[in-house]
Amino acid sequence: MSRDSAASPYDTAITAVVLPGTGSDARFAHQAFADPLQRREIATAAVEPDPRGVVASYWAAMDRAALDGPVLVGGVSIGAAVALHWAALHPELAVGVLAALPAWTGTPDNSPAAASARWTASQLRAHGLESVTAAMVESSPAWLGATLSRSWRAQWPDLPDALDEAAGYRALDVDGLRSVTVPVGIAAAVDDAVHPLAVGRTWATELPFAALATVTLDDVGTDPAVLGERCLGALDEAFLVKKATAPA
Repeated sequence: MSRDSAASPYDTAITAVVLPGTGSDARFAHQAFADPLQRREIATAAVEPDPRGVVASYWAAMDRAALDGPVLVGGVSIGAAVALHWAALHPELAVGVLAALPAWTGTPDNSPAAASARWTASQLRAHGLESVTAAMVESSPAWLGATLSRSWRAQWPDLPDALDEAAGYRALDVDGLRSVTVPVGIAAAVDDAVHPLAVGRTWATELPFAALATVTLDDVGTDPAVLGERCLGALDEAFLVKKATAPA
């Protein structure tokens, strides 16, 4: 969709701020979103998390970007949750949200993603980075093992605290989702036990202006940009829903 389109959520945004998932990094977020955004003439600002304060670093990056005008915001997993929360509080600054692989709604208490982060943090403290990284690589798809090996080393020795912070993050609950006034494009995986499809469906159902697209983990491994492309396609649909409900 070009900037010449009259029905576009991209006409007023020149930058998209994208936030990595738990333990991940700006490089993967850039791979997931930059090419699809570039095709829509949107620059990508992929945020490197500060493991000493992940959410604060994400929030500050969105605040800074919005000083220059309205932005798209988005991310993967907890990055999607933080971006959505920011957009809910700043509807005049966010033209839309790109939510890839949402992990939970409301409290993280029963979330597989939060449980995995807490367990990994405990293992890192008990056994050290190299041992836990090796075990992760052995049990993960190759693309995920390579990504986390890189990002975990960059965030060490603060990584366990970063994982614990993410595992305690309270995302928008159902009432919070219903209060969001910007369009949201969601991409959820059909085969990811850590980021259940059911969460993506809940977000798509409860958000007033949202649409859901699906991927597989193999799709992401082949080309991470599938996440951004599916989010943007869903955002197009969500924008049309919002436009259809706007006063004449």
